[in-house]
Amino acid sequence: MQATNALTFSDDQAEAWDRVADLLRRNGVDLLEAALTPPTEGKTDVLAVIGKAGSGKTMLLASLYKAMVAAGVEVISGDYEGRKRKDRRTLAILAPTNKAASVLRMRGVPATTIHRILYTPLYDPQYEKIADWLAGNGPRPEVEGLTEQALDRAKAFYDQVPSIPGALAAAGLRGSDFIKGWKRREEPLDVGFVDESSMLDERQFDDLREIFPTLVLFGDPAQLAPVGQSGQMVFDRLGEACKLMLNRIHRQAEDNPILDLAHALADPALGFESFERMVEDAARRDDRVVWAERVDSDMMARSPVLVWRNTTRVRLITAFRAAHGAPEFELMPGEPLICDGIELPLKHRKKRIDLEARGLIKGAQVIYMGPGTRDGFARLHVIGAEEPQVSAASIIKIEKPDEEEPFIPSAARMGAAFLHGAAVTIHKAQGSQWEEVQVFAPDIWAAAQAGRSEAGLPLWKRLAYVAITRAERRLFWVVRNRLARPHRPLGIEDLKAQAQPAPLSLAAGDEGE
Repeated sequence: MQATNALTFSDDQAEAWDRVADLLRRNGVDLLEAALTPPTEGKTDVLAVIGKAGSGKTMLLASLYKAMVAAGVEVISGDYEGRKRKDRRTLAILAPTNKAASVLRMRGVPATTIHRILYTPLYDPQYEKIADWLAGNGPRPEVEGLTEQALDRAKAFYDQVPSIPGALAAAGLRGSDFIKGWKRREEPLDVGFVDESSMLDERQFDDLREIFPTLVLFGDPAQLAPVGQSGQMVFDRLGEACKLMLNRIHRQAEDNPILDLAHALADPALGFESFERMVEDAARRDDRVVWAERVDSDMMARSPVLVWRNTTRVRLITAFRAAHGAPEFELMPGEPLICDGIELPLKHRKKRIDLEARGLIKGAQVIYMGPGTRDGFARLHVIGAEEPQVSAASIIKIEKPDEEEPFIPSAARMGAAFLHGAAVTIHKAQGSQWEEVQVFAPDIWAAAQAGRSEAGLPLWKRLAYVAITRAERRLFWVVRNRLARPHRPLGIEDLKAQAQPAPLSLAAGDEGE
């Protein structure tokens, strides 16, 4: 193991680094010698690095990524791969959602979504020359219709943010100018690191194994398993020799009351009432934990309340919209949404791939920016996406208490479907983090009263663990079914500062719907 790692790693992190390095060396990537050799045909390896929040999984992943880059491995980002070379070795760092990928990117790790690796963009040949130049694989091009100043803007953007689509947008191009379609990846890559792998279902896992001969999963065994998998994660099915457990809470995570509460849930003797007393005590000692008497409606605009029951979710969303004075049958700019999937017939598979590749996958969090220029379109900000501003054919559904059918304030004939996102279920919140998180404690209590278990653990403890660990800096434990009045109006000024120079327009049908 490298000496630099010995200075910062705990013992179990160091052991995990060595195990992963050994796996990579057997597959032609020697981190210690910074040497690459061709991969062995037909050989496949899967290793899972698992541990609870604060055990150092992300730190380990980041260190391995840097060591692989230093060894000459090419990182595949999902937006452009450049020309194939026989001698190249590749690494892709993946997460199930844009929000999960953005958490890694904020820590300097160039993560992308699984969808962006499964499907690759088809660039217009004219603009592919620009992409090759930006990626260092070709000379500065001459492109009809683009000035030297536009190319300079693209280069300046790429030097700051290594994103080909973002750089082309900086040159004044729209997504429909340079990306002509998407195709399923045909050629395999080398090494895949998958964060938040507890969210993977069996189909995604099989897809990844087809693409990556060497796959390293990073996951938390205490989270909630994907729906329909009987409480099991994909790494639960691996043999013990293929799993590494990080047990020690890393020193950087020590003295963190949020993680202390999360790990206290591992005590089998701990009941719900005792746990709430721990939360109350933590709130008295440390302002990073807040004992809240009501839900903060301002916070809901960007950080959803986490709940267990759908009925609670719908009631809180209704109260949020009423508190902000939202019209009953239309959306206001700044309202949060959650993508509920893509509603397109099979013949529009290409458009489905386009929407998903841009981040509009099930569970994606977006902010409504306003109506689009075409009927049925909406302008959206995709939280965590590298190019967040999109215009897409949308079907937006707002559920109401005691009504079976939602009302639909905006609808194309087909496209991306959305539910309101001011409150979300804890299950859907997996893979996401926010600086401040509100957990609706009456729902956790209801789960405790139900007496249900999942994979041998009380469901309420799994729910509480996942909800608590979504908070990066401050946890609000909301104990009353009340909503505080907002102190500021809904708006999108905070998002405009993050906008790319040109929004990406995503038509979802042959006639622009």
